[in-house]
Amino acid sequence: MIDRDGYRPNVGIILTNAEDQVFWARRCRCDGWQFPQGGIQRKESAEEALFRELYEEVGLESGQVEICGRTRGWLRYDLPHAYQRPSGPRRFRGQKQVWFLLRFTGSEADVRLDLSASPEFDAWRWVEYWSPIDAIVAFKRKVYESALTELAPLLKR
Repeated sequence: MIDRDGYRPNVGIILTNAEDQVFWARRCRCDGWQFPQGGIQRKESAEEALFRELYEEVGLESGQVEICGRTRGWLRYDLPHAYQRPSGPRRFRGQKQVWFLLRFTGSEADVRLDLSASPEFDAWRWVEYWSPIDAIVAFKRKVYESALTELAPLLKR
């Protein structure tokens, strides 16, 4: 699904622990780290996509997290041309994302990166809340900063 402006709808997931650190995951077969994220499928709500992606990428179910909040609207980023793939009749520019802030209520042993036939991530760790802004690839930086800033007031600490 690509909208008329060339953006694919997507959810971003900021998973926090009791110390307000965030879940930071390394993409398979590369050295890039990021928050879990994924596309919203046809006839799927953003919240349904959130829980599907959370399970597929991290192995967590809805009962192992609490939703603290979400961004008010879409946050967009354009993919550099080198990362774009042909997308049919509409030009694919990038992603538009609704970001969710979640509180992890499970055990770290519940995290499973290997549930999918083709896992997204091969490692993970907890990092300080603001550190992903400096660590994410440049083309996603503004979206990460916007999402973290908007959702920061919802942290429990």
